[in-house]
Amino acid sequence: MSRNDDLGSGGGHIDLNCDMGEGMATDGAIFPFISSANIACGGHAGDGETMRRTVEQALAHGAAIGAHPSYPDRAGFGRVDLLGSAFALRDLPEIIVEQLDALQSICRSLGVRLRHVKPHGALYNRAARDVSVSEVVCRAVSDFDPSLLLYGLSGSELSRSASAIGLRFVSEVFADRTYRPDGSLTPRSEAHALIGDAAASVRQVLKMVEEGRVNAFLADGSVAGEAALVAETVCLHGDGEHAAEYAKMIHDVLMCQGVTIIKPD
Repeated sequence: MSRNDDLGSGGGHIDLNCDMGEGMATDGAIFPFISSANIACGGHAGDGETMRRTVEQALAHGAAIGAHPSYPDRAGFGRVDLLGSAFALRDLPEIIVEQLDALQSICRSLGVRLRHVKPHGALYNRAARDVSVSEVVCRAVSDFDPSLLLYGLSGSELSRSASAIGLRFVSEVFADRTYRPDGSLTPRSEAHALIGDAAASVRQVLKMVEEGRVNAFLADGSVAGEAALVAETVCLHGDGEHAAEYAKMIHDVLMCQGVTIIKPD
């Protein structure tokens, strides 16, 4: 059952996740309002020290601990699709597993379990639309630890590839990104890709969580109806100027609506 199946008249539950350990000053202020943390593990950001510190923060706030692997691209913050240029598809499993292993080692040293994996940036977007990449990502995660949850874009190829091999998929939606009619995210290169208004972000979250729908936009920024989606976890980005207050606002509004914030089981 989807986590928003019972939300039509209020109530129910949802996971709130945030990408952490990426060098943002907002991590500490956001942790009280999330239930899952996706921790950068050396590809686009992060090192042993930041991973350990972020795991400790997650433990202190009771947040589920997840790995946030990416293309090995610190210069481009993992947001450039390097597959086919800097490396080949056959290289991807090793790239992913190396990052998962780095974070898992720290988790073990602190006596805590690595719970989920959420690809980052260009890897996330490529896996959402490219069957070959989604299959490789899912197989790499499953071979590493089949009990891990895989976070990915609702309705994406990643969700279908995970289902095909029995890997538990958690459908993710975004508080601060706009959507296209096919349910994909508007590319960051387009002017209307990001939602900068807190009230608009809250309205979008409520619509996604309570109705399983989101306003869809054309390339020119005009509204083109709605797209259906499954909302099991909501991503709250931590790199905006008002990230912490947005996180608190979304958390508090959901709670006021009777929605429990809880990490996936």
